[in-house]
Amino acid sequence: MKPPAYRPQAAVVISLLAVLMAFLAPGAAYAATNLVTNAGFESGTLSGWSCPAGGVTTTAPHSGSYALQATPSASDIAQCSQSVAVQPNTAYTLSAWVKGSNVYLGVDGGPSTWATSSTWSQLTVPFTTGASATSVTIYVHSWYALPAYQADDVVLDGPGGAQDTTPPSTPGGLTVGSPTSSSLKLNWSAASDANGIDHYDVVRGTGAAQSVGNVTSWTATGLAASTTYSFKVRACDPSGNCSPYGATVSGTTSDGGTNPPVGNLPAHVLTGYWQNFNNGATVQKISDVPAAYDLIAVAFADADSSRPGAITFNLDSAGLGGYTVAQFKADIAAKQAAGKKVILSVGGQNGTISVADPTAASNFASSALSVLRTYGFDGIDIDLENGVNAQYMGQALRSLQSQFGSGLVITMAPQTIDMQSTSFEYFKLALAIKDILTIVNVQYYNSGSMNGCDGQVYSQGSVDFITAQACLMLQGGLRPDQVGFGLPASSRAAGSGYVSPTVVNNALDCLTKGTGCGNYRPSSPWPSLRGAMTWSTNWDASNGNQFANQVGSHVHSLP
Repeated sequence: MKPPAYRPQAAVVISLLAVLMAFLAPGAAYAATNLVTNAGFESGTLSGWSCPAGGVTTTAPHSGSYALQATPSASDIAQCSQSVAVQPNTAYTLSAWVKGSNVYLGVDGGPSTWATSSTWSQLTVPFTTGASATSVTIYVHSWYALPAYQADDVVLDGPGGAQDTTPPSTPGGLTVGSPTSSSLKLNWSAASDANGIDHYDVVRGTGAAQSVGNVTSWTATGLAASTTYSFKVRACDPSGNCSPYGATVSGTTSDGGTNPPVGNLPAHVLTGYWQNFNNGATVQKISDVPAAYDLIAVAFADADSSRPGAITFNLDSAGLGGYTVAQFKADIAAKQAAGKKVILSVGGQNGTISVADPTAASNFASSALSVLRTYGFDGIDIDLENGVNAQYMGQALRSLQSQFGSGLVITMAPQTIDMQSTSFEYFKLALAIKDILTIVNVQYYNSGSMNGCDGQVYSQGSVDFITAQACLMLQGGLRPDQVGFGLPASSRAAGSGYVSPTVVNNALDCLTKGTGCGNYRPSSPWPSLRGAMTWSTNWDASNGNQFANQVGSHVHSLP
């Protein structure tokens, strides 16, 4: 028997019915807009991506036939990026599926997140573009000397924008002056661009470009005395277009001068975090914290869900054995009377506070001021392990300082990875508020191996790891009196990275005296290095107060 004749009209009807049924089917998903070019790498190439250390792989992609695979080296994090046209003041969501160790997904100059997973794991980064944004650069990368990572199905969901390809004008009028023995101040005239200026890049000598933000004045720090340095500047717009560099100008540092005053904390400071919760460590009142701690950071502030960026603080009286607010305030005042400082820490591993726009910055400053005054805190600590926005958090902290007064203590506790480069948001924030910043105590734990300032990779838990990481901050522009480092008080206080007090003291000696070093030895010591920090005074108490007794006495004996 012959098959029935093919009838195109019937085929069309069946197709239309299939489409209609798909729309009417329960649970039919809305197809997200994706602005990413070659989002699933199904071209079999890296078309649309800038990815010097990457390629495509057909081995177990998340979907389709291909995925991105990139391999870090000892000096490269294997970043793959793409510039995408967007609209200003608009909400977007970036997501990707990733697999590997310390895989990061983020927006250049904006938020990021990361994961470590041996199987495919989806990362999601919501953000809102700035008032003049016409493009964003999205990226994925791992970290120095780690194994190859994979990424697939990258999505940027939101309305598209027109691509700007016109660079700004070249900034002119560069001058280099105001020399000290370790710094030179640069000034230049503003560039122009129809869509505004996103940032300026400064190059010192033959070094790499350093983004300094949308400013026309910047101070180069960490320089050698009586030395001539050359600089040049270019402007870049929000779409990633950059002008040619302007003329190169030189300046010479002086042979003397002093750093700005370090405030009314001791020259060398022992910092300890105090837990406003019970997680198995010794429960303490503020009055129980040993006198060796000069600076006590109360962990943590809470997010105020009623206002973006705002914070509040709630004493865990029940978890702390009935510790009352009145006792808490009295204990803070007693510590202050004994010459100590007590500050409020914002963030922590589970912190959800985000300051990523002007409204959130204003809310953060006003709410923080209220909390500090209510409890009598001396300052604030930024410990946002889920990332910071340097522009708006810097704006918030400056506003807070202007209202609180010049005595405000401002500290930061970034993760190790956050201070590996001056282009990272935490480092940018530290440099942006350098004139009002007290101490940066980096968490040298829970981090794995990292690249040191000498270009070598060091494993955590050693003198070399601590010293070769700390010098990155000094080389990057922070003053020695603004640099400290943090270690766990016991092996139970962190997942990894605990070292004995002897190792902490050797690292302090290496950085301040040039003694007690491992394989890495600084070219010259920094006697004014500020000190050490620990998580936490509670875990220290559970460990016999070894950190307070041994590291504390050593910190206070430094020259």
